[in-house]
Amino acid sequence: MTRPPVLDFTDRGIRCPAGDFHIDPWRPVDRAVITHAHADHARPGHRRYLCTDGTAPVLRHRLGDVALETMRYGEERRIGDAVVSFHPAGHVPGSAQIRVEVAGEVWVVSGDYKIAADGLSEPFEPLRAHAFVSECTFGLPVFRWAPQDEVAGALNHWWAGAARDGRTAMLGAYALGKAQRLLSMLDTGIGPILTHGAVEGVTDVLRQAGLPLPETRQVTPELDPKDFPGALVLAPPAALGSTWARRFGPASTAVASGWMGLRGVRRRRGVDRGFVLSDHADWEGLLWAIRGTGAEKIFVTHGYTEIFSRWLSAEGFDARIVPTQFGGEAEDEAEVAP
Repeated sequence: MTRPPVLDFTDRGIRCPAGDFHIDPWRPVDRAVITHAHADHARPGHRRYLCTDGTAPVLRHRLGDVALETMRYGEERRIGDAVVSFHPAGHVPGSAQIRVEVAGEVWVVSGDYKIAADGLSEPFEPLRAHAFVSECTFGLPVFRWAPQDEVAGALNHWWAGAARDGRTAMLGAYALGKAQRLLSMLDTGIGPILTHGAVEGVTDVLRQAGLPLPETRQVTPELDPKDFPGALVLAPPAALGSTWARRFGPASTAVASGWMGLRGVRRRRGVDRGFVLSDHADWEGLLWAIRGTGAEKIFVTHGYTEIFSRWLSAEGFDARIVPTQFGGEAEDEAEVAP
């Protein structure tokens, strides 16, 4: 008799039949096991939520007083006939890969992940598995990330130049993860840091949770930009071209995103500078993570799935595409409010 798979893929999301739970479901379910708190992975409407203790504060900030249980990294919990544990994904603070074991067979759902340590997120932990569900947001060889220190140097040089020219440095980044990573990279000796309300709300939650982040000042209607010469303003990308941003007068604009690695994206975004910085794995990172699992079955989702799955198949993997409603970095950056 053929044993059912550890996970199956339904119109509500990734489901574990043995435990009767879903992982990052996009339609309401009874029990949702959540990899991280970005809106495309942690949606409202579920009856019960389970996540890491590091994800919980932001999830509550976004979704309110939901029925929420938490687990520490590496802790195991039996749910029905499945054993579940969370392991660092390196994507944003608190983010996790979810390991599911049923009758000795192990499947891992990566959620979103990156390999390079950023100094804030818990570093990615390779996991051995029989099957691995991997994102491939940047699953093309053209995507190769520079060291974070190199990006930080360029970022601070741009900010200092804007300050010398009497311009406000307007930097676009999504509110959870990227914004805090950028804050940790900034040279606060250049000037003050102002934040959009969406960025400040998440930053305050993470600061209260113990993340070492520099001082920031939320932009309110009462704030006068003239009182903050040489400032850098950190906001969601969608806010940069808005009426909200025009109050700062002459500005130099930039976006920090993995998509800045593609020619023409900066021009289409209408910004002066693009910094290639992503909280998702690049091409080499994806391959390193997949090979590290030892898994033969690889399920790829949200990204360059057709190209990436063909490449994996040519390398001898049993690679399959899984349609999902996850958005990768494009949807992360669309978040303007909690």
